[in-house]
Amino acid sequence: MTQVDVTIMGASYKLSCKEGEQAALIQAAAYLDEKMCGLRDTAKIKGTDRIAVMAALTVSTELLSIKAPGGPFSEQTMADIKKQLHSMNDVLDDALTPQENLF
Repeated sequence: MTQVDVTIMGASYKLSCKEGEQAALIQAAAYLDEKMCGLRDTAKIKGTDRIAVMAALTVSTELLSIKAPGGPFSEQTMADIKKQLHSMNDVLDDALTPQENLF
């Protein structure tokens, strides 16, 4: 396990994650921070706990809309989707790496 420092709505958190998952955790924290700060600034919701619940509901709704029956990922698990994304990134890296020498 490794530790990562993140900031969400101005508060610092030290979080643990598996080795190699730091970037994903940092990205998730930044996304949550964006959602929570957006709710705080536009919805005029008072209290961090209420903001956190509303942000969780927003993110859950986004996830469930992707997984909705008939949706683009309805038959896949999140692990399958993550595996496909990593595979696509690998293909892109392989294709773009030789071109870095051109610039």
